[in-house]
Amino acid sequence: MSAPISRVVIAGGGSAGWMSAAALARTLQGTGIAIELVESDAIGTVGVGEATIPPIRIFNQMLGIDEAEFVKATQGTFKLGIEFVDWRHKGARYLHPFGRHGDDFGPVAFHQHWLAQRARGDETPLAEYCLATMAARQGRFAPPPANATKGSVWSTFSHAYHFDAGLYAAFLRRRAEAQGVVRHEGRIASVERDGENGNVDALVLEDGRRLEADLFIDCTGFAALLIGKALDVPYCDWSRWLPCDRALAVPTAPAGPPLPYTRASARNAGWQWRIPLQHRLGNGLVFASSFIDEESARAELLANLEAEPGAEPRLIRFTTGRREQAWSHNVVSIGLASGFLEPLESTSLHLIQTGIARLLSLFPGRDMDPATRAEYNTLVAQEWDGVRDFLVLHYATNARDDTPFWRHCRTLPLPDSLRARIELFRSSGRVIERDSPVFNRDSWLSVLLGQGIEPQGHDPLAHAMPAAERANVLRAMHKVIAQTAGAMPTHADTLARHFSAKG
Repeated sequence: MSAPISRVVIAGGGSAGWMSAAALARTLQGTGIAIELVESDAIGTVGVGEATIPPIRIFNQMLGIDEAEFVKATQGTFKLGIEFVDWRHKGARYLHPFGRHGDDFGPVAFHQHWLAQRARGDETPLAEYCLATMAARQGRFAPPPANATKGSVWSTFSHAYHFDAGLYAAFLRRRAEAQGVVRHEGRIASVERDGENGNVDALVLEDGRRLEADLFIDCTGFAALLIGKALDVPYCDWSRWLPCDRALAVPTAPAGPPLPYTRASARNAGWQWRIPLQHRLGNGLVFASSFIDEESARAELLANLEAEPGAEPRLIRFTTGRREQAWSHNVVSIGLASGFLEPLESTSLHLIQTGIARLLSLFPGRDMDPATRAEYNTLVAQEWDGVRDFLVLHYATNARDDTPFWRHCRTLPLPDSLRARIELFRSSGRVIERDSPVFNRDSWLSVLLGQGIEPQGHDPLAHAMPAAERANVLRAMHKVIAQTAGAMPTHADTLARHFSAKG
């Protein structure tokens, strides 16, 4: 049996580093394992990850974080989904909501009943059967009641957050240090490796300090000092599927009451994000430099802001893709060190979260068991590949013909896994669900339909229920959802009453 690990060193801070530190401190409490983190105040972070998806709530709950305390500390707002504007064609918009459409009944999924009813002439949009969508459209939000029952309309509802990523890292740092995590200030100058097995022995800082450990977690961002530079793990370049390779980020003052959703608006050679926080709007433009130069992209971003910029737009260069192995030797890469996927579906912090969760579920001994490492790498690769497919879906299925970029996107080669999903949905309305994906059936439904992919049929088992009975069930669900959404307070009112950072 392998000897247990006695010391973990996290290289890098930011969201990835402090999420890792806080989670390890909480989970490994009482084991005697020392957890240390090294970062330099002189090194900036990318810091544009201000939008999340619902599993972040599970992460915060695991850490014992109170929702109100967290939202106040991070200048947060609530998020019910992502609105896509002009993606299918100019003038089109749809919401990818959190939560479910209706509730399953009978032998098939809810949306199969909806498809069967639509075939009989019912033109009610699927979106009207989603509580999150109906609340978002009206700018409303309320946390689910504590006494909500499993079968109630609230059981179909879910939410995430927008927040200041820098404030979140600071919030987690305070918690992690209170639980014994030791922080070292300094730059990493070199990485020492074992000459026999290739493991990392120590990080050497510029002032000569050596930080030894049994396990190292690489949270050094795009620099990837351990997994990339020291261990030379290859990078899988996904540019052939996702051509955007630049982003410009800029804050502005708030523009009106904060909306309870993120907005992604298609532009000439990419798309623009809009993320409402309590104290500012986060804005940015993701674009392909082969279709627009940086100065033109900057002008396009500034021309589409709702308020005066609070700083000069910050340029971020990236190559979409991931490491061939997220875990090599005794180094696990978390966050940008392990890869980059543009923030179109707000997965950056989620992939940090799941990377940490998988490490904890497969926590090694000092021997770094190869089978454990291989399983980790398989699970991480499957998840990243699934998110990649979901992002490609947005681009490749557009119907725009107004710019070279969007015409090029329609020619993108589809990964075989994505092609299979589209073909199955188009033929029967069925959605492939495998390997505990990040995005569930309802997420795929929203984007497939939003991008104009219409099923040519539906599950024949939907007809096990008489049409009149099915219509009555759908009508009742529609009514309850509309009433519940309409009774919610506005998002702004909920924030002001219970979650304001101002006290």
